[in-house]
Amino acid sequence: MIAAPVLRRRPVPAIGPWPAETLPLLRRLYAARGLTSADAAELKLARMLAPQQLGGIAQAVGLLHAALHRDAHIVVVGDFDCDGATGTAVAVRGLRLLGARRVSYRVPHRIAHGYGLSPAFVEDELAPIAPDLVITVDSGIACLPGVAAAKARGWQVLITDHHLPGDALPAADAIVNPNLPGDGFPSKALAGVGVVFYLLLALRARLREHGEPGAEADLSSLLDLVAIGTVADLVPLDDNNRLLVAAGLKRLRAGQGQPGVLALAELAQRRLPLLTASDIGFAIGPRINAAGRLEDMRLGIECLLTDDTSRAMQIARQLDSLNSERRELQQQMLDSAEAATLALPLPEGGHDAYCLFDADWHPGVIGLVASRLKEMLHRPVIAFAPADADSTILRGSARSIPGVHVRDALADVDARNPGLIQRFGGHAMAAGLSLDAAHLDHFRRAFEAAIAQRLTDELRAAELWSDGELATEELSRVHAEALRLAGPWGQGFPEPLFDGEFELQAWRLIANRHVKYQLLVPGRATPIPAIHFGAAALGPPPSRLRLAYQLELDDFGGRRDVQLLVRHRWAA
Repeated sequence: MIAAPVLRRRPVPAIGPWPAETLPLLRRLYAARGLTSADAAELKLARMLAPQQLGGIAQAVGLLHAALHRDAHIVVVGDFDCDGATGTAVAVRGLRLLGARRVSYRVPHRIAHGYGLSPAFVEDELAPIAPDLVITVDSGIACLPGVAAAKARGWQVLITDHHLPGDALPAADAIVNPNLPGDGFPSKALAGVGVVFYLLLALRARLREHGEPGAEADLSSLLDLVAIGTVADLVPLDDNNRLLVAAGLKRLRAGQGQPGVLALAELAQRRLPLLTASDIGFAIGPRINAAGRLEDMRLGIECLLTDDTSRAMQIARQLDSLNSERRELQQQMLDSAEAATLALPLPEGGHDAYCLFDADWHPGVIGLVASRLKEMLHRPVIAFAPADADSTILRGSARSIPGVHVRDALADVDARNPGLIQRFGGHAMAAGLSLDAAHLDHFRRAFEAAIAQRLTDELRAAELWSDGELATEELSRVHAEALRLAGPWGQGFPEPLFDGEFELQAWRLIANRHVKYQLLVPGRATPIPAIHFGAAALGPPPSRLRLAYQLELDDFGGRRDVQLLVRHRWAA
C-alpha cells in the first residue's frame, strides 16, 4: 500500500462582487474553483452552449427529420451503464415528444454481446426487427464492424457518442461526438446522455423552423435523466455540464423527475428537497447500473421509461435488490483483489500499475473493483474477468489517476504490440478492453511499461486538496445545508474538503469496520461527531488528530445536527 496522501490547500484568488446574503464560505469555495463572482457562478440554462456548435449535428438532424417525415422505424441502441441507460431513455422519450411514432430500443447484454454495436448484436437483436434507422447512444465510435454489418443490411446509422475515436471512424451516415478531431464544440466533457440531449434540442429547432408538430415539445422534462447520466459517468463538471446537472437537480428537488427516478430515490431513502449530485452518484446511479452489471440493462431502461408509478416502484425494487447483490459480490471481489495485490512481489520503487485477474470474478463488477483499488493504491489499475463461463477471452476494466491518460496508454500498447488487444476504448480516466487469456502476461508487461513512461514523481504522490480550516461558527447546520445545495459538486468541480486539528473525546467501532469519533472543538458547547468509513484497520486513533473531512447534515434518528465525514486522518 502507498504512503499517506500529501495534504495541500487550494489557493483562493481575489473574490469579486457577490450578493450580501451569500455566505463568505461559499464565496471562498467558488473562487477556489475559478468562479470569482456571482455572475460566473450563475447556473441558468440560457447560458448553455448552442447545439449548432457540435460537429455533424446538421447532418444528424437531417437524417432524423427525414425519418420523422417517412414514419421510419427508429431503433435506439444503448449501452449497459448508467450513462447509456439514461441516454437511451432520453432518446426514446425525446423522439416520441418530437413526433416519432415508431421508436424502440435494444441494448447489448454485457456477457452475450459485449460492448456496443457488434456484428453479433446486429444479427441477434436488430435483424429480427428490421429498423430503418439505428441510433447509437454512448457508443458506436469504436464499432466499425457493427456499423458495417448494419449498413450492409441497408439501414441508416447515426452515431451519438462521447468516447475518444480510434485511427479510423465507422462508415455511419452521421456522427455526433464532441471528441472527434477538429470538432469545435467548446465542451469536450459531455456525457453520452448529454450528446443525445443536444441532438434532440437541434431537431426541435429544425421543427420550429418549419412550423411542424413537435416544435413546442418540453425537452426540459428530460433533464433529470441528463443529470443522472452525467454524474454517474464521472465526466468533468465543466460550466456546461454543471448547468445541465443543476437543472436536472432542480426538477428532482421539486419532485418532477420520471416516476422510476423518484421511486429509486425513495428506496434509497434520499430526501428530494435536499438531493445532490453526490446522492445521484452514490444512490441512484448505482441502482440503475446494477441491472447492466448483473442482469440486463433493459430492466434499468424500463424503470426510466415507464410513466406508471406502481410499475416504476415494482422495477425500482428489483433494481434495489440487484444493487444489494452487487454490493456483496463487489466486496467479495475486492477482498480477493486486495489479497492478490498484497501477495505480489514488490519491485524496487513499487509498482507503477496493476493488472489483476481472477477466473471467478464477474465481468459486470470489475470496473468497480478497479476503481476502488485505484483509490487505495493511487496507481492505474486494470481488473480482468472471463467474458463468460466458456470463453478464453478476458474483459478488462481500467481506471487511472489524474495525469495518466489510460486510453492513450492502451493505444500505445496496441501500436507497439499489434494484435495483442482485441478491442479497447474509453477516456483519460477509464477504459475497457478485451484480449485472449493466453496473452495476459504479455499485456501486463506492456501495460506496466506504458504507464511507467507516463508516471512522474509528482504523479506518484497521492494528494488531498483541502479548502482549509472551518471556523467554529462554520461547523453549523446553516453552513452544512448551504454546502449541500450549493453545487453541483463532482469531477472537475470537487466537493468541498476541509482539514483541521481536533482533540479526541471518545471513539467506538461500528460493525467492526467503521470508526465513530466524538471530537472537542474550542468554542463549541458540545462535541462534534465524525464518521470514518473503513477505518477500523487503522487501529486506535491518537488523542489529537488532524482530519481531512466534509461537513454533512446529521438527521439520523430525528436529530438535526451536523457531523464530519472523515476522508483521512493523521496524528497531530
